[in-house]
Amino acid sequence: MLLRQVDLPGSPGTFLDLGCGWGPISLSLALAQPQAAVWGVDVNQRALDLLRRNAVRLGCDGVRAVTADEVPADVVFDEIWSNPPIRVGKAVLHELLRTWLPRLAPGGRAYLVVQKNLGADSLQSWIGRELPGLTAARLASSKGFRVLRVSREEPGG
Repeated sequence: MLLRQVDLPGSPGTFLDLGCGWGPISLSLALAQPQAAVWGVDVNQRALDLLRRNAVRLGCDGVRAVTADEVPADVVFDEIWSNPPIRVGKAVLHELLRTWLPRLAPGGRAYLVVQKNLGADSLQSWIGRELPGLTAARLASSKGFRVLRVSREEPGG
C-alpha cells in the first residue's frame, strides 16, 4: 500500500480521514495515537456505521464517524488523510478540497492519494494556484498512484 511510505502521526492531535469508508485509515490513526481525535467523514451511512463498530471493537474511543455537516465549523486538523473521490468531477472535487484543506492547522499536513492518470499532477498544480497558504508536493509514487503532501506554513515561516 502506497500510504505505508507516509509516517503515521508521531504525536496526538486532531486528524481527518476524508472519505473514510469503513475506516482503515481512521482506525490506523487512532491506534497509532490513542489520545488523538480522529474524524472519519463520509457520505455513506453504512460505511460510517461499520467504522463506529470497528472503533468500538478496537477500543478506539477518539474516533468520530460522521457526515461532513456534523463536523463543527471551528475544528481544525493537524493532519488530513484522503483518497479523494476524483471521479465525482473536477467541480465537486475542487469544492471538496476548498472546504477541507483550508482547515489545516498552522504547520498541518494533508496526504492525498491520487491516481496519476486521473489527474494527480494537475491536482497538485491546482492546489498550489488556488488555495492560498497551502503548498502541494509529490511525496511518493508507485504503480500509477501518487501521494501528494499538502502543507500549511507556520505563521511567520
